[in-house]
Amino acid sequence: MDPAPATPRWNLERPYLTGRFHQEAKISAAAQALGSKPFSLDSFSRGAGGSAGSVIGSYAVSVQELLVIDDLLSALVGIEGRYISIKRVRGKDGYVVFQIDSSMDLALQELTRRIFPLCEDFVLVSQFVESRSHFKNGLVNHALAAALRAFLLDYQAMVAQLEHQFRLGRLSVQGLWFFCQRMMSSLNALAVLIEKAMSNDTSGSATLNLLQSQAKAMAGDSAVRSLLEKMTECASAAYLGMLERWVYEGVIDDPYGEFFIAENKSLQKESLTQDYDAQYWKQRYSLKDGIPSFLNNVAATILTTGKYLNVMRECGHNVQVSLSENSKLMSFSSNHQYLECIKSAYDFASGELLTLMKDKYDLIGKLRSLKRYLLLDQVPVVGCCIGKMKRGSADEKGGSSLLKTNVYTKGCREIDAQLDFKHPCLFFSHWLSNLVPSVLQGDFLVHFMDIAREELTKKPEEISVEKLQSLVDIALRSTAAASDPSHEDLTCCVERSSLLKKLTTLKDLGCAYSSDKFAATDVDQPMTLSMTGLETFCLGYKIPWPLSLVISRKALMKYQLIFRLLFHCKHVSRQLCQAWQIQQGFRSVKILGTPILRSSILCRNMLKFVNSLLHYLTFEVLEPNWHSMHDSLQKAKSIDEVIQIHDFFLQKCLKECLLLLPELLVKVEKLKSLCLQYATSIQLLIPSIEVAALERKSISVMSKSSRIKKSQERDQQLKLASENVVMSESILKFEAEFNSELQSLAPTLSNSSQAEPYLTHLAQCILGVGIDQ
Repeated sequence: MDPAPATPRWNLERPYLTGRFHQEAKISAAAQALGSKPFSLDSFSRGAGGSAGSVIGSYAVSVQELLVIDDLLSALVGIEGRYISIKRVRGKDGYVVFQIDSSMDLALQELTRRIFPLCEDFVLVSQFVESRSHFKNGLVNHALAAALRAFLLDYQAMVAQLEHQFRLGRLSVQGLWFFCQRMMSSLNALAVLIEKAMSNDTSGSATLNLLQSQAKAMAGDSAVRSLLEKMTECASAAYLGMLERWVYEGVIDDPYGEFFIAENKSLQKESLTQDYDAQYWKQRYSLKDGIPSFLNNVAATILTTGKYLNVMRECGHNVQVSLSENSKLMSFSSNHQYLECIKSAYDFASGELLTLMKDKYDLIGKLRSLKRYLLLDQVPVVGCCIGKMKRGSADEKGGSSLLKTNVYTKGCREIDAQLDFKHPCLFFSHWLSNLVPSVLQGDFLVHFMDIAREELTKKPEEISVEKLQSLVDIALRSTAAASDPSHEDLTCCVERSSLLKKLTTLKDLGCAYSSDKFAATDVDQPMTLSMTGLETFCLGYKIPWPLSLVISRKALMKYQLIFRLLFHCKHVSRQLCQAWQIQQGFRSVKILGTPILRSSILCRNMLKFVNSLLHYLTFEVLEPNWHSMHDSLQKAKSIDEVIQIHDFFLQKCLKECLLLLPELLVKVEKLKSLCLQYATSIQLLIPSIEVAALERKSISVMSKSSRIKKSQERDQQLKLASENVVMSESILKFEAEFNSELQSLAPTLSNSSQAEPYLTHLAQCILGVGIDQ
């Protein structure tokens, strides 16, 4: 806000420009007459300078009446007479009292003193008009001063008429008192108003609130109330002009800081994509204290309307609400027409911005793209197949059941041979996501994990983010994701802390990670592997303005937290699958009662746990919540509603994905850590299996005797590996720790599911893993 212009000095130095020049002139004349003797206006009166014989009491009563009427007509416009003097009140600028010559007839004195309050009120109102016309007092006070000046013109016209009657000899003191009655109540009401305004130094909305409250207080006097309402209407004209520009153009035209909406120009829209705690949308434009009482109920609507118009202007989409005679904010009368105008402006701005976001900037498409890449969205056919399996839609008579298709039959044969799954819905989704990655929209992630394996196994500080970004681009272009127009907005980054430690740094998620119990908990536990890029890698997304209003840095961070959990679960599942594949070499050996059998059972239990968790996260949490959000967005009426729906979706997903349940998440992370350690150990303890697998390719070209000999050697090698002491001890150790952690998780999850019903299915899946004997 620019500083108010300074009031020119000549407006103060030249007394003849003000309404008090008569007093100033008399002071100068008296000073010249008294020479250098000190002079005080407080004790000065015109009568004081006369001789003792000039006192009014020396005249007849009829003459006294004429003399006092002449003085009263001057006093009514704030000018001293010969026998009526003005005394200023010390410490109160603009306050004066009128005094009469004590020698006057007592009856005349009484009548005269009854008129003095009108004179004093006029001086006070005149002083307010002069002082509040300065620039610094603001447009509302300027408008009120102009209205008061117009009222004083009518008052002065009344005084001129009374003087005309006096010149004609038709006016007595009693008649003067009678004719002043109507004006006295009005001017007194204005004086009371001005006294409160001056004592509180009101301006802007405070002045409007004072005017309105005073008008309500005078409900018993219709004439005075009508006058105060007229003053309020005049004073509010400038304020309504500011309001009109805001709700129709989104512009704050407030040269003196009176409007109830403040703009913080230091907050830029770029902060939405850079700062986690960005307050652009909430604090770039905000409500100030002192909202006009007649706008209290619609202040938030007014603020939002202008914010929407500003967003469109920032996008280069200049939109102005169409104005008509009925839509102009002329006054806040009792018919509440101004409220209808504000509501119409809000509906227009809200609809225009929502249409702009959805059509031009494809908000729904961006959200769907975020789901595809950061929430590992599945192809609709997967959900469809699983949905049919859940509903038991097999048609036994027609033989067209999904359970009889070649794809499912082949998948089930492989699954039964590999993992011995017992839950067909879970097993089929696992087979699709691990054996047929090319039918998934997230197949680029599988490809990326293959080609970036070497880079991701490094420590976070040793990883080249540029190299990872190029690998992400290769994975996107070489898979089905290349057809997605938004794939170029995908980026990648490597965090420097684990998921648990990252959660402890975010203080506004509404969870207990900030407590001492969980703040010290991290993946740096005795049984945890050293952190690599596989634990800290996450995808990012370039969000353009104005979509960053909905998908802010904070919202994107929540997406990334979910992605890190899913990505790590995917990594653990892949590692366990590789460990399982290594153990398939033991099929030709009789391993009953050996540690290899225990390892096979343990691997199966671990895979069941990880895939149960993945299934819960994707199909029980993310999918239904996404569809619920999508349906709600179709019904949204404003961007604020869209932001609220999207934030609610993310918060609910974080909670149901266990990210806001520290006790459960710590246990799940410990179980995943054990699974990773087990898979790594299996791949290190049985290196000969890989050699046998390589030799299997050339065994078909050997002679029959060579083939038998080679087979015998391989069997002997596998038998020795199965009896390895280090391997046996490691498997027993992993089995004991995994079962112990699983047993401790089960009651915790079961108890939590009573307070959080969404955990019921996960509890069933986890408890269903059991401990195979």
